[in-house]
Amino acid sequence: MKDFKYFNSGRGPALQPIDIGHDDYCALIEPDTAFWSLVKKNQLGHILSDADFMDSYKVKMELFEKEMTNLRRNLKPSAVYFNPTDRCNLNCAYCYIPKEIRKNGDHMSLENLTRSLGILKDYFTTTIPEGSNRLPQIIFHGSEPMMNKDAVFAGIEKYADDFHFGIQTNATLLDDDSIDFIKEHKVGVGISIDGPTAEVGDRARVNWDGQGGAFEKAASVIEKLKDHAGFNVICTVTTENMRHLTETVEFFHEREVKVCMLNVIRCTQEHSRCIKPEDADVAGHFLSALDRAYELYEQTGRKLIVANFANILISIIAPTARRLMCDISPCGGGRCFFAVSAKGDMFPCSEFIGLPEFNGGNIFKDDIDDVLQTDPFKKVTGRDVDTFQPCSNCAIKHFCGAPCPAEAYEMNGGMDKIGAFCEFYEEQTRYAFRVIADEKVDAFLWKGWDKDTEVVYDISSLI
Repeated sequence: MKDFKYFNSGRGPALQPIDIGHDDYCALIEPDTAFWSLVKKNQLGHILSDADFMDSYKVKMELFEKEMTNLRRNLKPSAVYFNPTDRCNLNCAYCYIPKEIRKNGDHMSLENLTRSLGILKDYFTTTIPEGSNRLPQIIFHGSEPMMNKDAVFAGIEKYADDFHFGIQTNATLLDDDSIDFIKEHKVGVGISIDGPTAEVGDRARVNWDGQGGAFEKAASVIEKLKDHAGFNVICTVTTENMRHLTETVEFFHEREVKVCMLNVIRCTQEHSRCIKPEDADVAGHFLSALDRAYELYEQTGRKLIVANFANILISIIAPTARRLMCDISPCGGGRCFFAVSAKGDMFPCSEFIGLPEFNGGNIFKDDIDDVLQTDPFKKVTGRDVDTFQPCSNCAIKHFCGAPCPAEAYEMNGGMDKIGAFCEFYEEQTRYAFRVIADEKVDAFLWKGWDKDTEVVYDISSLI
């Protein structure tokens, strides 16, 4: 391929010009390797025949191709989303776990929970290089893990030196003793809160009697955890709160939250789709929230990192530094991580726990490597944007990844379908390119993001 003489013909690579909504710049992208360059709009015709640009492409082509192959094909599991209980004390309108499971499901016993962690400890010695200072991750996840708090905390104490632990919680069951435990054991924690006020935040987050109250409790816990390393908040974005995203960013920033996620709703379960926003609407509110986060940083010098957007941005400028693996194809489910239910059943991702056909086996009965090779897992790990329309022809397919396979399967009828929010991810990617063009990258990324990271762009070289 290095012998090509021209772009866009013969053996030459196909560079697609993309309007990023910027006054001066557009993007040129080679979709298969995710090579890109920002060029002046009035130089677009010239650049495709510029010998220096062609030489630059040839130098970088192999790096991009190697990185994309490693990200898509060569990663091994290093994390588990662990559901220590099926149950939840809330009945959120958008939950991806079916109501019957959340209301009447099982707790995992203390014996089985610690047994599971022992099995996982042994397994991860085969996937994480010996001598590595990186610990595998266990994220106690929902339903609501604090409904089985005693078993969870006992497991954390027993295996404190073997895993990096995290808890994703609605915070309603976190008392002061629990918060002290989390801090003492350096457990990462994510708090779910869906708006800047109780009136907004409790619209979709109610208990089994239809009553609110989750917002006030979560807000009080945020105050107690805001200085804790590894603390973040997650806001699920729906029709019920999307018009308040800018105020939500202000609310988080005022409380000195350092990292948040503004996650658009997953539509795996049919009931979730009742509060699914339209792409254009949610994109407009989301980008306004990013604008506000930047304004607050300019005014105060304090960053509020919107992690799901930061991951899109980092996927462009330093692909190997990605922290989330939803926006790559195949996604991280079954490759970088997998999920364990309260019964010990294994799924490619927590999103599939409500879909029994994606149960690949049981951690107490089956070898983990064998489970990863089962058909339920291969359906997910084999989902490839290069093989279905419109993604296969899309220039930004490796910055977006066409998430999420669970909602593509349930909502749109198959793994060879797009997810629920194609246009929303398009607009995020265009915004990310504008951030790069305007030299605002550092404002949207965590401190030290480029340490030990191969950065694939140089702002001084913009043409």
